[in-house]
Amino acid sequence: MTKILLLDKVAKEAVNMLKKVEGFEVDAENELTLEQKTERMPDYDACVIRSATKFDKALLDAGKKLKLIIRAGEGTDNIDKPYAAEKGIAVENTPGQNSHAVAELALGHMFSLARHLPRADETMHKGTWDKKNLAGTELKGKTLGIIGSGKIGHDLAGMCKALGMRTVAFDVVQNAKDIEYVDMDTLLSTADYISIHVPLNDKTRDLIKKAELSKMKKTAYIINCARGGIINEKDLADAVKEGIIKGAAVDVYTEEPVKPENPLIGVPGILLTPHLGASTAEAENNCSTAAAEQIIAFFKENKVLNKVN
Repeated sequence: MTKILLLDKVAKEAVNMLKKVEGFEVDAENELTLEQKTERMPDYDACVIRSATKFDKALLDAGKKLKLIIRAGEGTDNIDKPYAAEKGIAVENTPGQNSHAVAELALGHMFSLARHLPRADETMHKGTWDKKNLAGTELKGKTLGIIGSGKIGHDLAGMCKALGMRTVAFDVVQNAKDIEYVDMDTLLSTADYISIHVPLNDKTRDLIKKAELSKMKKTAYIINCARGGIINEKDLADAVKEGIIKGAAVDVYTEEPVKPENPLIGVPGILLTPHLGASTAEAENNCSTAAAEQIIAFFKENKVLNKVN
């Protein structure tokens, strides 16, 4: 019997897919404490997680029978992949399944920043008709700079081109034929909006800090729907407070859930959301069913799909 533990939130369709497979025993638990996860882990052959579960060395050591971890989503920085490899545990993700959802959120942030929508909503609920102070700008005719032109960045570029925006991108891999690639300094100095879409690793940690923010237009905005830590949070807060850039929108943080002492909290001009990038019904279903398909392929067909370690 192959025992599978579905942690965090997994779509019902995926749970039902796995339960129908002969030889699979499936437990869906998305409210376990770390202690409970550690206690339960020795019993399972496979585990599906999202962003909430951190698979560090201690949790990996607890997985005595563990052969496969699947991240139902793309980012895998919450898994100690090298240590998992040492222990012979395959780590997979489900790339591309939530890319449109993340791109839509980034675009939504751009509209919110351009038209001051959060402040407009707040003042209206307070009974204030503040129309004269809420004049915004249009996205049409502006330049979007995308850092990372993978599936999410490419989707966002297509949406923004349809709005009449010019799109430029910086990436170490330049394989998109319909995107204009530029160097980082050119992107920083010419873009009206910059959107981050790269993974978090040793090369991208603090990729955007005070020096890079200082190269941006004073009227520019930066958006991070990728991973916390790519933009230095204190430097970003200071840049907005000091008027180095106009504002920012952030969906991801160095520590989640965010604590009150996070430097971004309470800064006017910075729009914050609680890691909503892949939080749509469609993305959850796509990522979950892809994870289920990969578990079936691994244990029933001896196939390793989308391995990242």
